[in-house]
Amino acid sequence: MKITFLIAIALATVSCNTAQTTAKTKKSNTDYANSITAEELKTHLYTFASDEMQGRMTGTEGQKMAAEYLKDFYTSQGINAPEKEADYFQEIPASYFSRSRNNNPSENVVAFIKGSEKPEEVIVLSAHYDHVGVDENGAVYNGADDDGSGTVSMLEMAEAFQQAVKEGNGPKRSILFLHVTGEEIGLYGSKYYTENPLYPLENTVCNLNTDMIGRIDPDKKDNPNYIYLIGSDKLSQELHDVSEQVNEQYVNLELDYTYNDENDPNRFYYRSDHYNFAKNNIPIIFYFNGVHEDYHKPTDTPDKIEYELMAKRARLIFLTAWEVANREGRITADKL
Repeated sequence: MKITFLIAIALATVSCNTAQTTAKTKKSNTDYANSITAEELKTHLYTFASDEMQGRMTGTEGQKMAAEYLKDFYTSQGINAPEKEADYFQEIPASYFSRSRNNNPSENVVAFIKGSEKPEEVIVLSAHYDHVGVDENGAVYNGADDDGSGTVSMLEMAEAFQQAVKEGNGPKRSILFLHVTGEEIGLYGSKYYTENPLYPLENTVCNLNTDMIGRIDPDKKDNPNYIYLIGSDKLSQELHDVSEQVNEQYVNLELDYTYNDENDPNRFYYRSDHYNFAKNNIPIIFYFNGVHEDYHKPTDTPDKIEYELMAKRARLIFLTAWEVANREGRITADKL
């Protein structure tokens, strides 16, 4: 009887210790968010926005090299391509660009993490990976901020989500990582995707679009702990509220809605890839640092990027996506 009692105590002790160990090792959303680091962002961007990428103009050799860089990253992380585009490329024919200055074919780059509980519901994270190429004098427009910053931030977000998957803590809803081409010549890549979606638009929960998050607007030089948010409340008050709550709980950036004003003369709401999702009544948030003196100039280079601030902004986007992916109810367009 005494031996039986001692065995029971030992088993209970082991069980308790195991539970404590599991509790200690189970990671939280902030653990995954903190894997998004300034150092890794910098390493990616110095390659992605280098002269070797030739300014990434849609349809050029440089843009093709950039697409291969993205594909190689997802392959190295073990993140799958969508079933419909097994090579990670959503091909766009040359004829689609007939009214632009590009007559060459191009491709969106797509990767996919399947949700564990509600895989049919898809959150789209987007950024455009094209830029404006090389001028007649041979100057390379590196596009480090526009939109190298959004592109490599998405890579870090994807890596964080994939780490969660590997540890049995993957998102309940699916995540599509959509790197679009043709933004600089007319939002062509996102337009093509929404006209030829890999997953039904009615199952697309929201689009979080990242376009320029690595610099500081001159108007914000005295208060750089900010990000401009555009469109978060235009279709879904629920998405807006989630965004605010996530920021308040985890990140504490100033969320500046200056460019969300309907009377904004810049009309930024209509000028990046989220707009093609919004036109289809899909809730969106556009993350943006504002313009600066190097906007669309050869001087938009990786050495000008504020990497710690960029990492903080990327963590906000990741944590917002995490909340939308894992919350009980689906975000809806409640302001139509």
